[in-house]
Amino acid sequence: MKRVYAYLLVAGFMLSSLQLFAQKRYIDEVYTDADIEVTSNVIYATNIDFLRSSRLSSAPQLQVGMELMDIKTAIFTGQPIPATHRNLADTTSVIKVQDVKMDIYAPKASADTTSARPVIIYLHTGNFLPSPLNGSPVGTTADSSAIVLCQGWAKRGYVAISADYRLGWNPLASGPTGEFERRGTLLNAVYRSIQDIKQCVAGLKVEASGTNMYKIDPNKIVLYGEGTGGYISLAYNSLDKYSEISLPQFLNPLTQKSFVDTTLVGRIDGSGIPQSLTLYGPPRANMDVAAVVAAGGALADTSWLEAGDKPIIAFQCIRDPFAPFNAGTVIVPTTQEDVVDVTGSNIYIAKANALGLNDAFKDMGNDVYTKIAREKYGKTFDYIYPSPRDKITVNNNLEGLFAIDVKAGASLFQNQAGPWQWWDPNSPLAKAEVQPGVTTHMASLQSNPDMSPAKGRAYVDTIQGYMCPRIAVLHGYYTTTELSAPSLYELNGKTYPNPTNGVLYIDMNDKTIIKSITVSDISGKVVMTKDDLNVTHTSLDLSNLYDGYYFLQVNTELGMATQKVVLAR
Repeated sequence: MKRVYAYLLVAGFMLSSLQLFAQKRYIDEVYTDADIEVTSNVIYATNIDFLRSSRLSSAPQLQVGMELMDIKTAIFTGQPIPATHRNLADTTSVIKVQDVKMDIYAPKASADTTSARPVIIYLHTGNFLPSPLNGSPVGTTADSSAIVLCQGWAKRGYVAISADYRLGWNPLASGPTGEFERRGTLLNAVYRSIQDIKQCVAGLKVEASGTNMYKIDPNKIVLYGEGTGGYISLAYNSLDKYSEISLPQFLNPLTQKSFVDTTLVGRIDGSGIPQSLTLYGPPRANMDVAAVVAAGGALADTSWLEAGDKPIIAFQCIRDPFAPFNAGTVIVPTTQEDVVDVTGSNIYIAKANALGLNDAFKDMGNDVYTKIAREKYGKTFDYIYPSPRDKITVNNNLEGLFAIDVKAGASLFQNQAGPWQWWDPNSPLAKAEVQPGVTTHMASLQSNPDMSPAKGRAYVDTIQGYMCPRIAVLHGYYTTTELSAPSLYELNGKTYPNPTNGVLYIDMNDKTIIKSITVSDISGKVVMTKDDLNVTHTSLDLSNLYDGYYFLQVNTELGMATQKVVLAR
């Protein structure tokens, strides 16, 4: 807590309760970059690499069975897996194995003596293919948004983990059965990724019960998935029965059996019979998590959601062209071909709330991010399809959803799905060509045309501002009452004129000092700041902004206050 102590000294030992209001562990950044250490490429699991075992499906079953037995025997006896299965250039084996890794961000022991810290596991995007095969410069544990999110969580006192998972499916399958192959290989890719992340969660819990090197609380683990990772986190939370992968949309029309054959790929926890193509054994620990977060992505079927599932927080662009905001069909980003029907946050969050899954933070109060989110509930927006599907209404019972209203694109796939993403246009991945003359950078700009670090970080700040208080409440660190920011009126302040046609005055009636002001638009993007004020009244010139709703976040000596403002000319 060095920064808090230093601030108290500089401020002349002001009341500690006021400083705690301004800076709360797990909500605000209480550590600096220098206080954080990163441990990269930590192996948390080893399993069959389906992406690089290209000859596996066509190999003789006898050979596959013998190789599988050799690998499992080596694991059971504590011997190294034969090198032929790790060497991709070795053609004598058809099964290749992969070490699945994670990067760990945490406050240094010299800065943080807490012995039981909550964990957030970040799951990257990428369409279950590596960059640039996925047509994008992002899709790794070291994406820009991954690094900034994990650093931000660590600086708030969490242990943050950017976890990889196995990739591989066939989005280019064509012909009469191409759709079935695309669907089947994608569903199996999702299933394998869930098995991997369950191993990650179990491994953390086993380690915590022993030396607890990372000083974690094994009962306070949250999954955060971005894009493709959002699909994983949502399925992790809700897929727990074989019957749920045997619903009609998951059946192969050619066989009338589930695309996911558990005798072949193992149980959802990764274990299986000797002939299963999985190297995970029986569960080593409970694999439950405390909550899941999805920034993009969708849920395979709302029937998966049941009472007793964990809370869900979601961020999704209303006009997301790759994952439906309501119900719709997942498409291949590079070819726009159909894969499988899924359900978006406008529906699955409503069901989660009807089941009471988000009751822990349903009474969040007047903080600016909650207000921005609630402003969209019940509103109708222009949508991405022609009439009569040119409008979409955000549902009302959506506590836990931060819907993002980004300006509509000129065509369907010019609408944004991940405005929080950014990348270096000059990196090798960004310069890789997806087709002659078209780089992944150029292709990805279609759905993120104003991509920049400043824009991406602004959305990351909004994600942190909405998500972190809810996770902190869920873990029992604070109550919703403690985190409810008062209005300016409650602090004896006022704004005028409101609505305004340009200049807005903020007056605290000589009751408290205004230290700084932040102005956010209805999407949560910060559009103006005024720092180092130390006055009881001031003014803002909003004339350069677009007409509409804005939220003031006024930092005073009595704490943070919020106020909605209307700009109308």
